[in-house]
Amino acid sequence: MQPILLTMGDPTGIGPEIIVKSLLDQAFENLSHRIQIVGDVNVLCHAGKIFGCEGTVESQQGNLFSLRFGDKELLVHSCSELDIDAVHYGQPDVHCGKAMADYVEYAIAKCLDTEAAGIVTAPINKAAINAAGYHFPGHTELLAERCGIDKVVMMLAGERLKVCLVTTHLAYRDVPGRLSCDEILETLRITSKTLQQQFGIAKPRLAVLALNPHASEEGMFGDEEARIIAPAIKAAQAEGMTADGPHSADTLFHFAVQGAYDAVICMYHDQGLIPLKLLHFDDGVNVTLGLPIIRTSVDHGTAYDLAGTGTANTSSLVAALQMADQMADNRKL
Repeated sequence: MQPILLTMGDPTGIGPEIIVKSLLDQAFENLSHRIQIVGDVNVLCHAGKIFGCEGTVESQQGNLFSLRFGDKELLVHSCSELDIDAVHYGQPDVHCGKAMADYVEYAIAKCLDTEAAGIVTAPINKAAINAAGYHFPGHTELLAERCGIDKVVMMLAGERLKVCLVTTHLAYRDVPGRLSCDEILETLRITSKTLQQQFGIAKPRLAVLALNPHASEEGMFGDEEARIIAPAIKAAQAEGMTADGPHSADTLFHFAVQGAYDAVICMYHDQGLIPLKLLHFDDGVNVTLGLPIIRTSVDHGTAYDLAGTGTANTSSLVAALQMADQMADNRKL
């Protein structure tokens, strides 16, 4: 069976140590797919010291290493050879930036060549990868460009709630101008298709949120609901999707977390992420929908303040691995 590739992320952040900690906690052992790390052998070995078990190389075939941490084995494709004495927590340099991007590039290529079942990404430093010459705001944009995809959807997911965003990282004042019937409809299409093909949900139930308070109170607080959102929902229904709304965001989540919907389509970032993180702060998963490959990610950053302490929570990484594993099992082309 094809492996799931876990990219190490920023060598100076918490990525390496939460990978080692998850291994030691046996988080890789009940998955259908074998986990292979894409990263740096020396950095991972060094991370083991945090937990009193520095990794040792048991075998090597080209760039594929078998590392031993106590009685646990970690398979690593080493894409970089960083000088461990020059790697300082919270201080990524241009070499680290290049390494972070190289890990993701390798994983994407393997998935596109169908040699891997999916990618799980540990956090990166966007400034560092840009300094290294990779001019992308983050993982998602790099993945989309390399996969030749124009439109992707950011889903944040946990056991009780899944939210999908029409717009992501932009000022609130710019949100209304970025919304369109076509953009909302395409978000619905991608979400519905992915839930069918990778989550095993035959008829996904989608709730679509309003932009304005109380769904605009019949136009009292804005016209986006009648002018943009409702027509998108109607078009989705005409295509056979199970979608309804526009729903007022202050009430809809109550019903969504009780199982009335499989996903909630949100108009802007915090509309979806506030309730998601209220419920799934530690174990939320970032999923990129619309790619020809499976990609999940931790729902947190490099956490430089925790790097090297061994205290970082592994729940989001474990959840991302489990979700990628399940998506690969469910996948239908």
